[in-house]
Amino acid sequence: MYLRQTCQQGAGMFYAGTANPIRISRETEEQMTDKLHLKVVDRRSFVLGASAVAALGALAPLGSTPASAKAWQDFMKEAIGDAKPAEGKVKVDLPEIAENGNTVPYKIHVDSPMSESDYVKSVHVYATGNPGPQIIDAQFTPLSGKAYVKSRMRLAKTQDVVVVAQMSDGKAYMGKATVKVTIGGCGG
Repeated sequence: MYLRQTCQQGAGMFYAGTANPIRISRETEEQMTDKLHLKVVDRRSFVLGASAVAALGALAPLGSTPASAKAWQDFMKEAIGDAKPAEGKVKVDLPEIAENGNTVPYKIHVDSPMSESDYVKSVHVYATGNPGPQIIDAQFTPLSGKAYVKSRMRLAKTQDVVVVAQMSDGKAYMGKATVKVTIGGCGG
C-alpha cells in the first residue's frame, strides 16, 4: 500500500532510500505491491493468539528439558569413551550445603605421580541436575606437577557433582559429592 501511494504521488517514481528516483512501470508497481501483503491484526485476534500461547505454555511440564539436551552420562562417554570409571584416586571437596547456588566453590585433587609414564590426562566435572551438566574439562600433562583444580560453579538445585579423571594409561577414576542448595535459607 505504501509503495503504491508513493509511486502514485511520484508519478511512476520510486524513491528507494536514495535522492534519485527510480522509474518503474505500472505493471512492475502492481507486482511489487502484490508481494507486500501486510495484515493488520486487531486487538481481539491478538488477545486470542496470546491466550493460546499462554495456555500451551501452561500445559508443558515445568521440569522438562529439551530433547536436544544431553545427559551428563553422554558427556562422560564422549570424554572417556567406553572406559568404566572406578572409585578412588579422586578427592572432591565441596560444601555439603551451599547457601547460594550461583557460586559454589569446589576443589578437586587426583592422586597421581604425574610422571611421563603415569599422569592424569584430564579431569571432567559434571553437575547432574543442571540443564547444562558439563562444568569443566581440565587437561593436564606431566609438567603440570599435580592434578588439582579449584574454582566455582553454578548449581541449579540440590544435586550430585560427579568428577571423572582420565589417566594416561586409559583408565578412569570417579569421585562424587552431593551438594544441598538452599534458596533464601528455606532449603531446596
